[in-house]
Amino acid sequence: MKSSRASSKLERKTVERNRRMQMKSLCFKLASLLPSHYTREALSQQDQLDQAAAYIKKLTENIEGLKERRALAAHIVGINKDMSDGMMIELRAPVIEIKDLGSTVEVVLISGLNRNFMLCDVISVLEEEGAEVVNASFSQVANKVFHIIHSQVTSSRVGFESERVYERLKELVH
Repeated sequence: MKSSRASSKLERKTVERNRRMQMKSLCFKLASLLPSHYTREALSQQDQLDQAAAYIKKLTENIEGLKERRALAAHIVGINKDMSDGMMIELRAPVIEIKDLGSTVEVVLISGLNRNFMLCDVISVLEEEGAEVVNASFSQVANKVFHIIHSQVTSSRVGFESERVYERLKELVH
């Protein structure tokens, strides 16, 4: 019985020694993957692990930032592609888009240069339907005119019927 206990104890020591050696090897491998400016002096294993964790966190933050930049660049490329496609093949002009965001409303009108409608008429329609214009802007790209109007809903009790505004604007612009 004594020999089985002694061999069991010896076996546990061997297993533990092998585990420590494997952990030491893995820590060394992890430290070797860090850039040289991270390991200028001899550090304890705990410090090496802390630096590796900080480096991984920094890399993760960089990846997230790059993903955001890539998404923004893809969005911009998509807008530019849409605009260039619209210049090459005629968009179904005019385009009317209404975004009802609760207390605010955004109206986007895209028309050709040959479409004549008065911006003040569009603003009148919005005001008659219960929205106060906060900001209106337009720009011209090639043969397209882009109108963007931001409005604030004045009467939350009555509400804002975007479908009705869309129909009225469609009649006005067409």
